[in-house]
Amino acid sequence: MTWSVKQGIEEAIGFIEQYVFSVLDVCDKLLEEKKIAAGGPVGGAIALALVVRAESIQELDDVLESLPIWPLMQTTVIPFTSFDGRRAAGRRRLDDEVHRAGGQRS
Repeated sequence: MTWSVKQGIEEAIGFIEQYVFSVLDVCDKLLEEKKIAAGGPVGGAIALALVVRAESIQELDDVLESLPIWPLMQTTVIPFTSFDGRRAAGRRRLDDEVHRAGGQRS
């Protein structure tokens, strides 16, 4: 099959109309609902970077699957912990290391 420039332009128009604007609209709604805490479109790319508030993996899946582009996109999820959670984990690790060193700290 031979592709013409016109077909490429028509596909771009369809993609923008069907996906780009509708994804931005859904993201605005999720931002208003405070399901998206931060983020937005990535400059210079066709990509989104979002900080999503979710109490569970299922809730995260529901948010991501609500995006009209979901069937076409690839996602990378990086879970965050809280600063207090990291501090507590660090203290436990420090205690374990001190204990393994015979209770001595340098």
